[in-house]
Amino acid sequence: MNPDLVRKAIEKVGNPNVLTNLVSRRVRQLNSGNRPLLIVPPTMGAADIALTELVEGKMNWTSPATPEEAEPAPKKKRKH
Repeated sequence: MNPDLVRKAIEKVGNPNVLTNLVSRRVRQLNSGNRPLLIVPPTMGAADIALTELVEGKMNWTSPATPEEAEPAPKKKRKH
C-alpha cells in the first residue's frame, strides 16, 4: 500500500478503524469482479485502488452522528 494514499485517506475519513473497514470491503468488491470507479494502471493493487477512490471522493460513506446510532441497544428479554 502506498503510505501517501493511506495518510490522505485517514485525513479524509478521520478514524483509522473506519478506514480499514471501508478499504477491506472495497477490496473484496474489486476482487470479486467489480470494476474500479476510476481509470487505473493494470499494475495498481486493489488496496491502492480503494484508497485512491476514497481520496478522490469516488466512494461515499456515512458515519452515525451519535454512539447510540452506531450500535443498536440490546433487546430486552422477556421473562415468562
